[in-house]
Amino acid sequence: MREILERLIAFDTVSSKPNIALMGYVKDLLESAGIAVTLVPDATGGKANLYATVGPEGAGGVMLSGHTDVVPVDGQAWSRPPFHLTEGDGRLFGRGTADMKGFVACAIDAMLLAARRPLTVPLHMALSYDEEVGCMGVRSLIDVLAAAPVKPRFCIVGEPTGMQVATGHKGKVALRATCTGREGHSALAPLALNALHLAADFLGAVRRLQAEVAATGLRDGDYDVPYTTLHVGKLAGGVQVNIVPNHAVLDFEIRSLAGDDVGALIARLETEAEAIVAPLRAEFPEAAIRVERLWDYPGLGTPSDAGVVNFVKGLTGANGTIKVAFGTEGGLFDQRLAIPTVICGPGSMAQGHKPDEYVSVEQLERCQAMLRALVNRLESGF
Repeated sequence: MREILERLIAFDTVSSKPNIALMGYVKDLLESAGIAVTLVPDATGGKANLYATVGPEGAGGVMLSGHTDVVPVDGQAWSRPPFHLTEGDGRLFGRGTADMKGFVACAIDAMLLAARRPLTVPLHMALSYDEEVGCMGVRSLIDVLAAAPVKPRFCIVGEPTGMQVATGHKGKVALRATCTGREGHSALAPLALNALHLAADFLGAVRRLQAEVAATGLRDGDYDVPYTTLHVGKLAGGVQVNIVPNHAVLDFEIRSLAGDDVGALIARLETEAEAIVAPLRAEFPEAAIRVERLWDYPGLGTPSDAGVVNFVKGLTGANGTIKVAFGTEGGLFDQRLAIPTVICGPGSMAQGHKPDEYVSVEQLERCQAMLRALVNRLESGF
């Protein structure tokens, strides 16, 4: 597993770059052990999903799910080489060690172990690309699995949970508000319509709606932030200070609890946008704030007494369950394919996306123990 992780970290698979070299390495490694492997490439051929199966055909089995892309290291003060695995104080450092190549290495190792065992139930592995930019890449793999005659019975997404069994996360929709005003010389600014001012007014509407949701909306105490959140992450507009800008773009997101009506929240903001620009149209007919969806992924809400939960708790020895703040591909597997899903993997997301990212050796050993127990169960039957 350590050797596999070292190889995985050495591939610079930031989401903006190809991952096909990494997938070729994994494919060769698995096929050399007699494991059936399918690549699902994107239109460019530079990126691909990978699906592998070991064990008998015709039975559902268990699927291990992970993504192979990582977030950038640009602008971060690393004291260690980010794409070279290093060790110190019981920790393994490198971009993706926690999120989530540590689990991927353990999953590949488990597949190789399973290939040497007489399984009665199959083990599957799904590796994706572009998870970090909205769970985009895995969707083509889901289309392939949707057409398959037999689907996995359970799915374990190995995002970092400290090896606790997580049953849920919020859904997310990414949105953009495009603001149109009228340009002019800044010396005559009141005669123009500043698109940045429109964006600021809309940002205020987002903040007011967030305050309302936090005060009166649905709550789920299993989350660190127990309500649906609205967050503005980017505002861009203007050319230079002596020009009134006629265009501004505001990017924001909604991370929603199960049961919250995201469509209604978006409709509220569209109403607010129209209320901002409507009084201005007599003088500025072009005034507009247009809200559009960019992408989204569903939340995960597996019941705490579901079969997959009890099954994975039996592998780890866990007593309880948690929910996680970050999104995963688990909601897509659950909702698009009806595969009961939990999240359980080594490390902590508190270490992810940061300089000197790491996963502890102890966490990887616990993950290996869980997956060895899984292989044993698949050999003897559920």
